[in-house]
Amino acid sequence: MGSDRVTLKIPRPLYERLKRVIEGTGFRSVNEFVVHVLRDLVAETGEDTALTPEEIRIIRERLRKLGYL
Repeated sequence: MGSDRVTLKIPRPLYERLKRVIEGTGFRSVNEFVVHVLRDLVAETGEDTALTPEEIRIIRERLRKLGYL
């Protein structure tokens, strides 16, 4: 039976930074926080529409601020 989850690899320094970021918040893990952020980003774009160049720019900027880019 297959799993409904996949593994994403991020650099360890980013993981450690995110661990510090979520201290004292309601997030129980870095994984939980990352899933929340990604769901939020996807929800803002709409499910059935293609991303505009401006939306892509905004997403890239957010990911850059989080240390992903």
